[in-house]
Amino acid sequence: MSHEQPSPEQPTRAGSPVRSLALLALGLAVGVGGTLLVRRPGPAAAAPAAKKQMYQCPMHLQILQDHFGTCPICAMDLVPIEEIQGGASSVDGLAAITIDPARQQLIGLRTAKVVLGATGGEVRAVVRLAPDETRVRKINVKVEGFVEKLYADFVGKAVAKGQPLFSLYSPEFVSAQREYLLALRTQKALSGGALKQSGGDLLDSARRRLQLWDVPAEALEQLEKTGEVQKTLTLRSPLSGVITAKTVVEGSRVSPGEAPLEITDLSHLWAQAEVTESELARVKVGGAAELKINGGDGRAFPGRVAFVDAVLDPKTRTAKVRIEVANPRGELKPEMFGDAVLKTGNRKGLLVPLDAVLDSGTRKVVFVALGEGKFEPREVETGPASGDLVEVRKGLEAGDEVVTGAAFLVDSESRLRAALASLGAKAESGQHKHEAKP
Repeated sequence: MSHEQPSPEQPTRAGSPVRSLALLALGLAVGVGGTLLVRRPGPAAAAPAAKKQMYQCPMHLQILQDHFGTCPICAMDLVPIEEIQGGASSVDGLAAITIDPARQQLIGLRTAKVVLGATGGEVRAVVRLAPDETRVRKINVKVEGFVEKLYADFVGKAVAKGQPLFSLYSPEFVSAQREYLLALRTQKALSGGALKQSGGDLLDSARRRLQLWDVPAEALEQLEKTGEVQKTLTLRSPLSGVITAKTVVEGSRVSPGEAPLEITDLSHLWAQAEVTESELARVKVGGAAELKINGGDGRAFPGRVAFVDAVLDPKTRTAKVRIEVANPRGELKPEMFGDAVLKTGNRKGLLVPLDAVLDSGTRKVVFVALGEGKFEPREVETGPASGDLVEVRKGLEAGDEVVTGAAFLVDSESRLRAALASLGAKAESGQHKHEAKP
């Protein structure tokens, strides 16, 4: 039995299915590849790029880069911008900040609650003591003479009312005494005749002349009794006080109109104060006041507002206020300085410590504690101060807690973080513009 061998050019039956499968697989591959090429994503469908982290130096805000490193100026580690930016606030230029408890203790941060209490009840001012000008007397002479004896011989010497000040020798005074004695004898001689009235007029004229020269009544009585002319005229103090000015010594010549001595009664003094324009409307004449002297024992001396100047000082924007203070023991001295509290009545209002309010001249800000170490700046409107407290009319509520100790440090950090936030926002805006370019 013979077998025929297939020709190489003639395909076998078994190989035909294999070739068919290979061709089918190749067709599928080509089709899928074409489909993928047709559906290839374009630039618009690309995945969004990840946001780039920016780093900044906390001390030198101009140092800004897109990778971690150190500041070339101070060698401080750069910090991610998100970590140093502050939260938003309603006060322009300030940011809400967070301070951990350890750092609060380190900087001495303290807080106090906003309380409702009596406010507007007093005005405080620095005062300077001065003599009461209504209790100053100049001792002048009305007749020419020479100081023969000076009893008030130095400035500062205390004198009592009626005490002799100096004796004045005056030829005119001697002549006037003689004329008075002559008029007295003439009046007696004419007392029983028709010229009785003329004698009386002459005596009255001579007596009046001596009285106008401040000759005491007892000196005239002594002259009438003894008939002896006194060589000197003794001038006496018209009030109790101290010698505050002296221009003569024994032997000095004085003329009519001169004032060789000045006497000041220091049992009452004036306390001169300057009250600001905003508080002046609450100060009234007759209002009570208390005065404490610098370096004193802390005692308060009662006083009364006696005068409020009608004109405001254009430079200091204050008005002068005068307080009358009794000084019976002489404990207060002119030119002393002290603090005065002028009582103006009470009313209710919100009070915070004075050191909690940061006054920049254009606005007043406090930092409110929100809890968990967070502090928020708030702009407030204040009223008059009362001791160490100040009234807050707008911006706070009773029970709010405000920063007192280290308020300036908190303000500085708030300003820094607000500035960093602004710079960081500008940097990110610039980066986005750069990435958006084709």
